[in-house]
Amino acid sequence: MTPAGPSRQGWGFLAPALIWTCAFFILPFLVMGAMSFATLEGRTLVWGLSLENYIELGQKAYLWRAVLVSLEITLTVTVVSVVLAYPLAWIIAYRVPQRWQRLVLLLAILPFWTSYVVRSYAWLLVLAREGVINQTLIGAGLLAEPVTLANTRFATVTGFVHFFVMLLTLTIYANLVQLPANYRKAATDLGANAFQTFWHVILPLTLPGIVTGAFLTFVLCIGDYVTPQILGGNNELTVPQVIMVQLGRRADFPLASALAIVLMALVTVVYLLSSRWLRLDRL
Repeated sequence: MTPAGPSRQGWGFLAPALIWTCAFFILPFLVMGAMSFATLEGRTLVWGLSLENYIELGQKAYLWRAVLVSLEITLTVTVVSVVLAYPLAWIIAYRVPQRWQRLVLLLAILPFWTSYVVRSYAWLLVLAREGVINQTLIGAGLLAEPVTLANTRFATVTGFVHFFVMLLTLTIYANLVQLPANYRKAATDLGANAFQTFWHVILPLTLPGIVTGAFLTFVLCIGDYVTPQILGGNNELTVPQVIMVQLGRRADFPLASALAIVLMALVTVVYLLSSRWLRLDRL
């Protein structure tokens, strides 16, 4: 019995992953894409090649508003998370002794171990009118009456940032610890001060970690349903919330599919831009 050739063995190893990808990603995506061109007549789903759902996306203001709200929240969360994560990653990489860095990183990833729903409800209790923040400010005499923090965009952004700062910290930290210490020493020998060393040496070399973490933040944030639903309420609907409304209340699967395709298109555009930037940066 002759052993299988390298090519046959390679396909044997790839087959389970390919079958899984086709069954649980490519096939559902094709069905969703086809359904986005179908129409709903009463309770009957009519398959076809109609652009009615995409035309409805352009005509109904609340649908476009949901897209804009999702983009605004996602971009805000991404920028704020990067601004907060970079100093934290810097402190862990260069100010915390190496023997303590693993412990600090372990503490940094603790939010990943907490249930997503539990974490969102915990923030809801903190931000409520009778929550910790309002009671603390009132007790300190800084407020005369509680302010509304929960069920707002601020609450949604806060819940997201709490999670994604840790994700970005890990990606940026991984870049920082890989930089040879000689780079900073060489910049100092050439007369650069601390800020110049950071701006012209450290920051450009860690941009791949920033871009990678920012892209992951964008993808996970723009497609999230739980946090906006719990912390933001229904005051400003995001695209995932609108999709759930179409599915749960109206059973309008074609329109929900069209919204999902638009959401995936946005993610694809961001992916192409980030990957193109990373390729250009390496030239």
